Amino acid sequence: MPTSRLLSTRRRPAAVTGAAAVLLAGAGLFTAAPAQAVPRPCPGAGPGDPARCAQVIGIDPGSSLVMRTEPRYGAGEVARYGNGQWLELSCWTTGDPDADGHGYRYWMQVSTPRSWGYVNDWYLDTGGPNTWKSQLPQCR
Repeated sequence: MPTSRLLSTRRRPAAVTGAAAVLLAGAGLFTAAPAQAVPRPCPGAGPGDPARCAQVIGIDPGSSLVMRTEPRYGAGEVARYGNGQWLELSCWTTGDPDADGHGYRYWMQVSTPRSWGYVNDWYLDTGGPNTWKSQLPQCR
């Protein structure tokens, strides 16, 4: 999965680096890298609400993540989403590998207030199967 490129690998004085981190964090620019992200409570969920959500990530500019009727790219299109949009996770399954050639076959059944379908998990900030398999059921 893609990782944050906000941090430079060049050495800088600790004071400058620390000040930059505080400024970036205050601006909301630091986010968990996908490997660290997990399915989490959906925005607006009340206490005890079991709904789990993830954000769309890694979509190229001018492109979108297509929600499909089945976990395969030849299936009908339901909706399109861009980076940062939230999707509620229902369950996981396997299907076609991701469209970018990584061979990642996990798909999430997801929903929004208007639609439901499947998206390849490669494009969600779920943290990967070792993270979400303990939190989400396999689709039946």
